[in-house]
Amino acid sequence: MKQYTGKTVEDILSKISSEQNISTEDITYNIIEEKAGFLGVGKEVTIEAYTKEDIKDYIYDYLQLYFENIGMDIEMTITEDDKDFYKVNLNASNNAILIGKNGQTLQAINTVLKSAVSSVFKKRISCLVDINGYKDDRYRKVIGIATRVARTVVSTKTDAILDPMPNDERKAIHNHLTTMPHVATISEGEGNQRRLKIVYVEEK
Repeated sequence: MKQYTGKTVEDILSKISSEQNISTEDITYNIIEEKAGFLGVGKEVTIEAYTKEDIKDYIYDYLQLYFENIGMDIEMTITEDDKDFYKVNLNASNNAILIGKNGQTLQAINTVLKSAVSSVFKKRISCLVDINGYKDDRYRKVIGIATRVARTVVSTKTDAILDPMPNDERKAIHNHLTTMPHVATISEGEGNQRRLKIVYVEEK
C-alpha cells in the first residue's frame, strides 16, 4: 500500500482519482496520521490507500518473482469480477508439476498468495490461482460427485460425508446444492481434513 499526505482525505482521494482515472469509490484507504495545525494552518492528514489495480499489480509481481526464482516461465492473466474476486490463470511448460498430486501444490500456491495479499492490504482478499483450467475441471468433477451423493441423501434421508477438500471446492459444491430441495451442507473438521457433510432437511 502507498502512503499519501494532503490537507484533507477528500483532496488526496481526488488526486489519486485524477492520476489513475478511476472513481474515488474504487479507492480503499486507512487514515495513518492527522495533524490539526494551528488555527487551521498546517493541517495535514496521511493515509494508506490502494485500488483494485494495485491489488492486481501486487498479485502479478508476487507470482512473477516466485516463478522466476524457481526458473519457470509462465503465462499469466488476472481478472477481477464485480464482487472483488481476483482470478489468476497460469499456463506453464509443465503444468503437472505446478498442480501436484491431487492438486496439492496448486493449493499450497493459493494458500501462500492469499496470505501475502491479505497481509499487504490488511484485509481479506479473495483470490484464486488456476492452472490451465484445472480448477474449473475440478469444480465440475466434485460438483458432479456431490450431486449424485445429494440425490442419495434425499432418497434415503441419510446424511453423507464427502472426502476432505479445499475451501474453494467446498464452496463450489455448497453454492451448487443450495437450491436443491431437502438438502443442506455443513463443513466439518480442521485444516486439510475439513470436509463437507450433506444432510437431509425437511424444509429449507
